[in-house]
Amino acid sequence: MRRQYASRSLDLADLHADPFLQFDLWMREAIETELLEPNAMALATVSATGAPSVRTVLLKGFDARGLVFYTNYTSAKARDLAANTQVACLFQWLPLERQVNVRGRAEKISTAESLKYFLSRPHESQIGAWASRQSQVITTRALLEEKFAEMKNKFPVGAVPLPEFWGGYRIVPQTFEFWQGRPSRLHDRFVYRQEAAESWQINRLMP
Repeated sequence: MRRQYASRSLDLADLHADPFLQFDLWMREAIETELLEPNAMALATVSATGAPSVRTVLLKGFDARGLVFYTNYTSAKARDLAANTQVACLFQWLPLERQVNVRGRAEKISTAESLKYFLSRPHESQIGAWASRQSQVITTRALLEEKFAEMKNKFPVGAVPLPEFWGGYRIVPQTFEFWQGRPSRLHDRFVYRQEAAESWQINRLMP
């Protein structure tokens, strides 16, 4: 299988000096193009023993401080992050022939930030956070559904409290790479590396 990427190009003059502004521009284009789950990102973590893992999570917000996602704090990814805060994440927008790769460190966000987002979720998604002990082994799906029903009875209407084992992480980027597909696999790649606070160096990379 082979496809020529030829719809767009990327040059240094096209880029914002601030990678967060560049990321915002590309994310907006992905949303406006109505891509399926444009905020989906592959998140890579490393365990205490050096074993890598990758899974897809959803970006739920970003600003100049970093990129935020939410999870269960007892999950496999949370255990990895407790041992090694270094992460990488990848946004792949193939219809636009684009990728964005971010590397940095992950830190827990405040309980207040987690609560604000949690209260914005649909009621059943809030229930789901209580029902799932993420990454733990179960023998049948029926056990999960029973736990969901139990939590639904416990919190039938109104506000659902934030589980103490659930919340957000912020990825504080150290590098951003913007990748634009080009013909003959001669892709355009630019990497931002932080030199100092609010100061980024931009370099073109060989494809």
